[in-house]
Amino acid sequence: MDKKLRRKVLVASLIGSSIEWFDFFLYAAVATIVFNSQFFVTEDPVVSTLLAYFGLALSFFIRPFGGVVFGHIGDRVGRKRTLIITLSMMGVATACIGLLPTYAQIGIAAPLLLMLLRLIQGLGIGGEWGGALLLATEYAPKEQRGFFGSVPQMGITIGLVLAYTSFFILTGLLSDAAFAAWGWRIPFVMSLFLVGFGLWIRKDLDETPAFQEAKKTQTVQKVPLVETFKRHPKEVLITSCAKFVETGPFYIFTTFIVGYGTSQLDVSFEFMMISIVIAAFLTTLMIPVMGRLSDRVGRRKMFLVGSAAMLVYAFPYFIIVNTHQPVLVIIATLIGLTIIWPPITAVLGTMFSEAFSREVRYTGVTIGYQIGAAAAGGTAPLIAQFLMNQFNGSSVPVSLYIIMTAVVSMVAVWAIKGVQAQDLEYARDEAARSGHDDGVRPASETNA
Repeated sequence: MDKKLRRKVLVASLIGSSIEWFDFFLYAAVATIVFNSQFFVTEDPVVSTLLAYFGLALSFFIRPFGGVVFGHIGDRVGRKRTLIITLSMMGVATACIGLLPTYAQIGIAAPLLLMLLRLIQGLGIGGEWGGALLLATEYAPKEQRGFFGSVPQMGITIGLVLAYTSFFILTGLLSDAAFAAWGWRIPFVMSLFLVGFGLWIRKDLDETPAFQEAKKTQTVQKVPLVETFKRHPKEVLITSCAKFVETGPFYIFTTFIVGYGTSQLDVSFEFMMISIVIAAFLTTLMIPVMGRLSDRVGRRKMFLVGSAAMLVYAFPYFIIVNTHQPVLVIIATLIGLTIIWPPITAVLGTMFSEAFSREVRYTGVTIGYQIGAAAAGGTAPLIAQFLMNQFNGSSVPVSLYIIMTAVVSMVAVWAIKGVQAQDLEYARDEAARSGHDDGVRPASETNA
């Protein structure tokens, strides 16, 4: 395969993933300043904030179901068609959120409709991630699989940067009243244009070589979900648990800290936005560097080092932010997102894809990823806020929660050593594309 096609694949994977995550993070950006006051209206501001965080968590709970549905389609029909469906779903749901009437206008129907649209978003993102990942890794040459697999992960932070920057700009241009009345809706509605661009980028791509080979050899499974749990039960459990440390702390650093900073640290919403945007931008640059490094030193080793660093940083993070010094809040965020998190997230997707055979790879990586995301991702801000309330504003329980996610993931990834990766099939895919046998190594010698 020529380099031009590979670049096109990476661009398509990155842009689609970025748009999906942009749509997803729009809610997170204003959950504690818009949705808690305009949709989840109660007499207690704390309850309203918890309900807004529940709206974030709800989309995570539905993501495994989206993984089942679209994993099935992706393994049966193809990666490309599935990605078109998920991107379209996400765009329409996001635009509709921007058009929703508030609680003051239609009462209880407002939060109910918002939750319905969040469920649709969860279904879309549940199927998107696995497709974007496989679009990259199944086109990747064997020696660059870590780098290729890290590119879709950049979409997470790019989407966050786009979402938070759009609100930061709007709060600077509009009065508080105008932003609350209608300004916050603009990014949601404008996402339709980004989705159209993403669909245009993806329309000319062929199915991945691995899927084409599965079709040619008639190894496409009738019910990929059943085959996944039949052949890869350990891998599903391991990947679900490995996701904990990648997703839980991320939403503490990027979502919970916004509400915590504005309500407890006397830091403005605009300042919190710009600090997270700066950190996320630098993180975007670090992810492919870590992905490329994983092709040399091994993905498992990098993941374990990053997880150990996250465990160690759990208490220092809150010690730094609790100084109430804005500059130190930025430094704490930079350390967490830009230094500690990239080695974890950069290798996650490739490590997952190497654990499943190609016939059920879409279903396998998606189920593992989304179960972990549901258990430790969307619930993280909700759990953190609950722990703060239960322990009189102490951040110690939240630090312990971060440590718990690190321990669970480290134990899981340590177990990967005893689970044979599917590197043989990847090597055969690559050999089929290049037209020769390039020397298949046993799984014990792979980077997985």
